[in-house]
Amino acid sequence: MTTQTSPVDEYIAGFPADVQSILQTVRSTIHGVVPESGEKISYKMPTITMDGKALLYFAGWKHHVGMYPVPRLDEGLEGEVAPYRASKDTVKFPLKSGVPFDLVERIVTEMVRRRQT
Repeated sequence: MTTQTSPVDEYIAGFPADVQSILQTVRSTIHGVVPESGEKISYKMPTITMDGKALLYFAGWKHHVGMYPVPRLDEGLEGEVAPYRASKDTVKFPLKSGVPFDLVERIVTEMVRRRQT
């Protein structure tokens, strides 16, 4: 029996083992919030889709994991995201200090809520 890897699996496999683990956890955290989501590679990054449309991109880099686009959030959540905000729609989580997966979950939850309204 052969197993087929997805393009996202291949993308993640291109990183060192410690970063692979982080990317897999980001991926599973997002899918935990949006279990009916799909995924593909778009713009050379893993792309999580909802109802066939891109919801969120994430990517591994040398020193951080990025999530895109993350629009401005409500005041309380934006305050928590602010230390990681790299630009208007970009969030960067430094690898050296650890990715706050609970914050990833809350960001995705808010993005889904906005999509559904």
